[in-house]
Amino acid sequence: MDLEKMKRKYAYTLARVGLNVQKGQTVLVEAAVEGWEFTGIFAEECYKLGAGNVVVHYLDLPNMKVAARHRPDEDVRRVEDWEYAMHQGYLEGGACYVRLEGVNPKLMEDVSEKNSNAIFAHVDAVRNIMRKASREKHCQWLIAMVPTVQWAEYILDKTGEEAVNELWEILLKLCYITEDNDVVKAWEEKGKKNAERGRAVDELKLTSLHYTASNGTDLTVGLTPWSKFGFDGDMPEGYIPFNPNIPSEEICTTPDKFGTEGVVYASRPLVLGGKKIDNFGFRFEKGKVVEVLADEGREMLEALISTDGNAGYLGEAALVEYHSPISMSGLVYYTTLIDENASCHLALGRGFGNRPEFNDSTIHVDFMIGTPDMRIVGTTEDGREVDIFRDGDFAL
Repeated sequence: MDLEKMKRKYAYTLARVGLNVQKGQTVLVEAAVEGWEFTGIFAEECYKLGAGNVVVHYLDLPNMKVAARHRPDEDVRRVEDWEYAMHQGYLEGGACYVRLEGVNPKLMEDVSEKNSNAIFAHVDAVRNIMRKASREKHCQWLIAMVPTVQWAEYILDKTGEEAVNELWEILLKLCYITEDNDVVKAWEEKGKKNAERGRAVDELKLTSLHYTASNGTDLTVGLTPWSKFGFDGDMPEGYIPFNPNIPSEEICTTPDKFGTEGVVYASRPLVLGGKKIDNFGFRFEKGKVVEVLADEGREMLEALISTDGNAGYLGEAALVEYHSPISMSGLVYYTTLIDENASCHLALGRGFGNRPEFNDSTIHVDFMIGTPDMRIVGTTEDGREVDIFRDGDFAL
């Protein structure tokens, strides 16, 4: 494999299939400083598609880590006026937005939970500027990963260039990119398959989903008539098609804000503010988290659900087969973008759409709950019970 050529094909995939960059459009980039070498390749592919400008803002978490140790907590959390003005100015001018995430799983190991919370709050608040624009202006957005040495060495039993090259090969496979395939066509076919699954679920007219697994999960998630797993309705005028997550294996919806009851346990680690949290769960009553179930990371999780008055409610329920390509790779990636596509997952915080039945919040944090033995039973409007998932996979 000509890896340098494939990196460029990956960059093209992100620019064309992910963002669908339009001629003359500005591309606003948040790029992890650890992945800086790929950023230029991506920018060039955007320009080849006709981008008018590619504006790169590097996320320098190592520097933020130092600052968090020496600056007051409220200063670390605060979004400066210039940060808001820069992002908002480009987005109001019709820019699209991409996050090129690089992972350094060990970076925050020696940082207190308080400092890590402050860093997460600042980064998430800046990203909320883009999220608001994506909802109000329907601009394209994308989250994608860039392999780094630190990330590759953490999840693979290799070091240095050998590790990062192998991680590149894995990522390309997960994104359906081969040396000779048409990536646009591959992703169109994939989108059709997901749309068919979404419509099949929606045709059942479900009012709830009941999740059970041998790890103790016993959770009912209420749905509304507007909780659609497939597309339903007309696109706004001027809408530009795009794929917001690469890779992606999910179909998802927004549940009833007050309809979640029971206990759910995470099946994969959550990385929050750069810190890994293992073996945790939540107890819900009337839609809201009333108890965090964790031996380690409890402080961070409790701070998360206290971010605002709605942070403890669910905003997303996503269905992903356990035996998906990402899960079958046998790796835990320690980044939500990939790990959430290896497993059914839920998200605390903001939902999709502006209906009063849906939750709204300043946060949207996914956590993985799918297991090999997970069963999901849907209840229909007429009271029937239908197996949606059996033994971790779709049963429809």
